[in-house]
Amino acid sequence: MKKTFVLDTNVLLHDPDAIYSFKDNKVVIPMTVVEELDSFKKLNDERGRSARLIVRTLDSLRMIGKLSDGVVIKDGGVLKIEMNGGHTDLPSDFEGQKSDNQILSIALGLKNKGDKVIFITKDVNLRIKSEILGIATQDYEKSKVKIDELYSGWKEIRVPADKIDKFYKDGKISLKQSFYPNECVALKDEAGSSKSALTKYSAQHKALTPIFHKDSFPWGLKPLNIEQKFAMELLLCNEISLVTLVGLPGAGKTILALACGLQKTIEERYYRKLYIARPIIPMGRDIGFLPGTKEEKLGAWMGAINDNLEFLMDKGHGDVRIEEKIDYLFSSGQIEVDSLTYIRGRSLPQQYIIIDDAQNLTPHEIKTIASRAGSGTKIVLTGDPYQIDNPYLDASSNGLTYLVERFKGQELFGHITFSKSERSALAALASELL
Repeated sequence: MKKTFVLDTNVLLHDPDAIYSFKDNKVVIPMTVVEELDSFKKLNDERGRSARLIVRTLDSLRMIGKLSDGVVIKDGGVLKIEMNGGHTDLPSDFEGQKSDNQILSIALGLKNKGDKVIFITKDVNLRIKSEILGIATQDYEKSKVKIDELYSGWKEIRVPADKIDKFYKDGKISLKQSFYPNECVALKDEAGSSKSALTKYSAQHKALTPIFHKDSFPWGLKPLNIEQKFAMELLLCNEISLVTLVGLPGAGKTILALACGLQKTIEERYYRKLYIARPIIPMGRDIGFLPGTKEEKLGAWMGAINDNLEFLMDKGHGDVRIEEKIDYLFSSGQIEVDSLTYIRGRSLPQQYIIIDDAQNLTPHEIKTIASRAGSGTKIVLTGDPYQIDNPYLDASSNGLTYLVERFKGQELFGHITFSKSERSALAALASELL
């Protein structure tokens, strides 16, 4: 028996192509959802764009047949818009005019007619209400990853000491294990001696090769552990165009990305500009109500970036020129700080792009950002999947972890998952206990 999937508004805003994700089954969009999409389409943010995309899709399908009767879509599925008049009355505990409850009443009505209904929503509370009504319900699973099995980007391998000696002699080593391109490997002596080597898998040589930037201190920043050393290698390699840094607070994700970005743009001049952005949470919320220029408005959201820039510029030593130097980098256009609200429509060639707090982005938004990269551009995304402010995302469904899972195995991609906090003993303890 084919299934009937009833979609909530937040699913379509999360992924405008969600209607094509259910194979040859029936997909139902309640009229209430269409009404809500109409209110969202006026927004000048990612939600508005998604609403406009799905509305245009529905309009193109309308040309094929009557949406109220059902239209065949790809993979043999059927899309139907269900009128609110076909709803079933809910128990008195449910407020009848509330949009969520109108959607639930349609799902319940279809179930009572004999359809095998599954209600798809990213709203946790709505899934609970659906379960109470006896309606099968699920989160939208297409872009979910198993967070406990997320690619770490590096591993430690114990080998005989003579293999480590051979690695230093030959400049490479092949092991029986399989590796992803640019996966970092710490070789340790299986006998317990201090012999070790930091390596990175080269898909070109099909072997582990030495990390090239092991003695680099970009912008004076010294790596404090193996994870930071590996991250610095990926951030400084010109042939790696996309880097993701995932991990707990205080691991050094943002400051490492900034230091390497400054090194590659200001010192080496390999990139034309250091472009830094982060989502305004909720994603795309208008910041125009804050006073001042765009830069002054963004200041409220860019505190972490500014703190790290000041640290790298050594403001703590009391040199008043440090602030002047930072102002010069901004005024000269060598550094640009922006909200992701404004990135759409831009083409960013030969730039070092840092997207901070990327765990608050949807997979669709991540795709939008990656498609902005012009020729010669490097993109670095940082974030902690356990610190998400977006109400419809979690550690498994956010765009950052989705990208890691989809890009592993690509030669232009590198990733490091951090497990150790270096901010302070208090910060490390808080991450562990709280």
